[in-house]
Amino acid sequence: MTDSPCLHLDALYRYPVKGLSPEAMTQASLTAGDYFPGDRLFAVENGPSGFDPEAPVHQPKIKFLMLMRDEALAQLDTRYDPQDGTLTIRQGGTVAIRGDLARPEGRAAIEAFLTKYIPGSLRGPAKVLTAPAGYRFTDSPRGFVSLLNLASVAALEDLTGAAVDPLRFRANLHVSGLAPWAELDLVDRTITTTGGVRLHIHKRTQRCAATNVDPATGQRDLAIPRTLAQHLGHTDCGVYAEVLAGGVLTTGETLTLT
Repeated sequence: MTDSPCLHLDALYRYPVKGLSPEAMTQASLTAGDYFPGDRLFAVENGPSGFDPEAPVHQPKIKFLMLMRDEALAQLDTRYDPQDGTLTIRQGGTVAIRGDLARPEGRAAIEAFLTKYIPGSLRGPAKVLTAPAGYRFTDSPRGFVSLLNLASVAALEDLTGAAVDPLRFRANLHVSGLAPWAELDLVDRTITTTGGVRLHIHKRTQRCAATNVDPATGQRDLAIPRTLAQHLGHTDCGVYAEVLAGGVLTTGETLTLT
């Protein structure tokens, strides 16, 4: 574990729709006990999942469209507008479909497009699900905020002999200032900011085959979990944290470990 108490917040990302595009942010307003703002608000059900919005229970990601199996999703550029609830999907630089996810007809338009786009991946009807209050479609039941150590990504480039885009890991916070893999020893420590945000690190992030997919091309071109297991004896890269105290995170600011 590094002796340095300070980290640098290099980037912030949210993923409004599980399995679809990241959206870069310059600021994020966090609330104690809540999830990262605007993150995993929606998921696309791959056939009936048993998800009940009236009594939401965490579901395994295999029940939804996601990059681990559906790498072609990475070839779509998607943007969600929280002001009007519209999801825009671009394919090859051109708008392919736009739909208001708050309205049945808008969701139906998105569902119809995805059904036509990846018919071989579907086990049943594609259905856009909306997370009810207090719930998100995260991979981990306690995946409130995810952090990625950019030095670990650089170390993975050495192990794979190839460029590794940090966006493969679909994390909310990209940080620097740690030694490679030092984040894995930060469980039970707390990150604080001058603005009063406090994040308690509670779990390592175990990586799946979704990280094998290049987020720019949609090609399954690396074997990251296998590489981690072969060289490090585990498949962990990054950590999850809970929000102990809210406030605004801003890219470029300093974070302190306590």
